[in-house]
Amino acid sequence: MPLLLSNDREATRGVGFGLVAYIMWGCFPLFFALFEGVPAFEVLIHRIIWSCLFLVGLVTLLKRWGPIRKALGEPRRLGRVLGCALLIAINWGLYIYAVESRQVFQASLGYFLTPLVNVALGMLVLREAMAGLQRVAVVLAGIAIAIQLILLGELPWISLTLALSFGTYGLLRKQVPLDGLSGLFVETLLLLPLGLTALAWLSANELSHFLTEPRITLLLIASGIITALPLLAFAGAARRLRLATLGFLMYLNPTIQFFIALLVFRESLALVQLATFLLIWASLALYSWSAWNGRPRSPLVPAGTLQEGKRI
Repeated sequence: MPLLLSNDREATRGVGFGLVAYIMWGCFPLFFALFEGVPAFEVLIHRIIWSCLFLVGLVTLLKRWGPIRKALGEPRRLGRVLGCALLIAINWGLYIYAVESRQVFQASLGYFLTPLVNVALGMLVLREAMAGLQRVAVVLAGIAIAIQLILLGELPWISLTLALSFGTYGLLRKQVPLDGLSGLFVETLLLLPLGLTALAWLSANELSHFLTEPRITLLLIASGIITALPLLAFAGAARRLRLATLGFLMYLNPTIQFFIALLVFRESLALVQLATFLLIWASLALYSWSAWNGRPRSPLVPAGTLQEGKRI
């Protein structure tokens, strides 16, 4: 009984960590909107640099250099990590641009689409089996994008690029034997020379906003810290929760972004865009229902038998 109570407490902590991670990610538009006048490219550069420096201290504090040294000691295996790094840089940079250009609805749609892109990539690339409802969900998402393309005459390229870049990142990341913290550090470390070179170029051409105003300078430094903090909370959740539970919590992120775009930034939402969101939400409901019903069931354990790592 004490072990079961302990496991319940761990599961509750896992939900708490998950809520912190996804709420922080959902509120990112409020943070990146503060960089008015600073190009998204420059914010991305500092996000890479300060994330890397912050993670150096964090990895040292947590004594997690072992897997990092092992990964860096096998340069031939760093190809996939470099691919992950480039994809996450594209995702970060485009997300910052979406916020600065007040296209948070598109960013929100992109992250709503991501689970469905993951399913499609799994089927096309990894030849994973797809349940019937999951196929319907992907088709509905395709119809939603086609509606925007036909009725609005434009492709929601920000949404698609965010979803595809993050979905492909996840596909590659599954093939890299590094935990979230170690993986993010190695990725930012590989991007660090590019970031420092770009910063030097901006400074040489007097285009850099760093050290011009205390407020902007502090925000640029803070961009690295807020990149790592939700990742740590997510890692705490992932160790304690089932993947299905994490999947449900994940929708908090784009949902919060949606309401920030609607209520804070007052972005216009055309009827066609609303119809698109409704179709995406319907497809996510089908996908979630299918994933929940298809989750592995834990067998009943007789009284007195120890359970290891109970998750919800």
